[in-house]
Amino acid sequence: MSKKVSLMKILIYLIPLLYVINPYDILPDFLIGIGWIDDLIILGALFWYHFIYRPNKIRVQYENTYYQKREESSSKNYQENQERVQTESKFSKSDPYEVLGIDRETSIDEIKQAYRKLALKYHPDRVVHLGDEFRSLAEQKFKEIHKAYRELADRYS
Repeated sequence: MSKKVSLMKILIYLIPLLYVINPYDILPDFLIGIGWIDDLIILGALFWYHFIYRPNKIRVQYENTYYQKREESSSKNYQENQERVQTESKFSKSDPYEVLGIDRETSIDEIKQAYRKLALKYHPDRVVHLGDEFRSLAEQKFKEIHKAYRELADRYS
């Protein structure tokens, strides 16, 4: 396919140039002025194709692919946001005691200990080797753990 395309590009330029150089035209070149009209028409058509038609065609193709990629990326971002909302709803627990996995009668020291244990387990930097999906899940869980700890720490303060 690429050989055909490159051959066509060469022929588009080669045939008009050979016509201009060839002494046997529709109107012979020895008729000064009148003989050059057909050559000027061919050169004008070649100029139009190379400097006007072809750049516009390339620009339109570029814009079409740009807008298609933009639409794909926006739909991809929308899907990622929907997945993020769904995973947040999976992890969101309203009770900070449940989030930290402790009883309601625990002391502030036990709350701190549970927070540190879960923070070490779910810190996003500790799961980098598992990939972006696990890192984003760990980040959401870590934020929830931190929020629960802040809420309980404020209650005991």
